[in-house]
Amino acid sequence: MAVISIRKLPDQVLREPSREITEINGELQRLIDDMAETMYAAPGLGLAAPQVGRLHRLIVFDVTHRDGGPQDLKVIINPCITQAEGELTREEGCLSVADFSAEVRRHARVTVKGLDREGKPLSITGEGLLAVVLQHEVDHLDGILFIDRISRLKRGLYLRRLKKQAAAR
Repeated sequence: MAVISIRKLPDQVLREPSREITEINGELQRLIDDMAETMYAAPGLGLAAPQVGRLHRLIVFDVTHRDGGPQDLKVIINPCITQAEGELTREEGCLSVADFSAEVRRHARVTVKGLDREGKPLSITGEGLLAVVLQHEVDHLDGILFIDRISRLKRGLYLRRLKKQAAAR
């Protein structure tokens, strides 16, 4: 396993839609393992393939490990949100959006269907933090970042700061 470099804004790969995975093979298994190691090393609660430069519909996440509990890695290949209800607002950050977090409105409960790492169908229903993580990571697969879900003013302030930092380098 290896830690992969996490892509950060303004990297355009983060804005590209991902392709469905059609073959589950050893290369995909290595990518899953590398993404998991990268997520835990960052540390983060979830990671989508575009964040490591791969335009595959693949996410890994673990919401239990954040409080020092045992690792409980979850993998979803070709995830699709099939049900969503309720509403909540929660502070979000992102490994691909450096030094910024903001309140984001999301569904309070979602069901995501896809395949596990062996290719078997799975369905995960999450509420609260798990619902947020699932929506956040699935958004990445469609080229959507959490900053796209905040006010234009807050997003603009962040993007201007990002440009200023890039110009100073």
